[in-house]
Amino acid sequence: MNSNGALEKILHSFERYYNVSTEGVAAPFSAEAIFNSHSEQYFLVKAAKTADIDSNEFVFFYYNGEIAGANSAMTAGKIEELSNIAWERGLSRVTPYYGHRNSDVTLIILSDKIDDESFKKIKKLNLYKSYKFGLYGWSSFRALAYETSTGRAATNRRGSDLKKLVASL
Repeated sequence: MNSNGALEKILHSFERYYNVSTEGVAAPFSAEAIFNSHSEQYFLVKAAKTADIDSNEFVFFYYNGEIAGANSAMTAGKIEELSNIAWERGLSRVTPYYGHRNSDVTLIILSDKIDDESFKKIKKLNLYKSYKFGLYGWSSFRALAYETSTGRAATNRRGSDLKKLVASL
């Protein structure tokens, strides 16, 4: 399976709970998905609100068939560049306040070839930010790199559950 077909399958799995966008997405990403959740807790009546909780996730999708060309391998430098861009764009959308719980940023990279150094780089990615010592919530970074030609996948520590996405590809 090529990386474009894998991207379509993964985007389809996100469509149920996320707002997926493939048009108007800023380079270098091919697609974005946004998840927003808002809940409130009350004590007996709505006027006695005890909690206001917001949770968000911003997912950025990249595959090398669109930008870098199908024959070029993903490098560790490119992984670092993509993770920094995704982290900055995700954090720019965060509005921390007393009811903000978390806003996570996820990067999913699909490529026909990924070198071994890039797999090591993905496993070491660790980005985290708390707002006002956690009172206004936090942001964490999850990452997945999937090599479509061999089926190899690597994630960082927080993104280990993302391997389920590519297990069926």
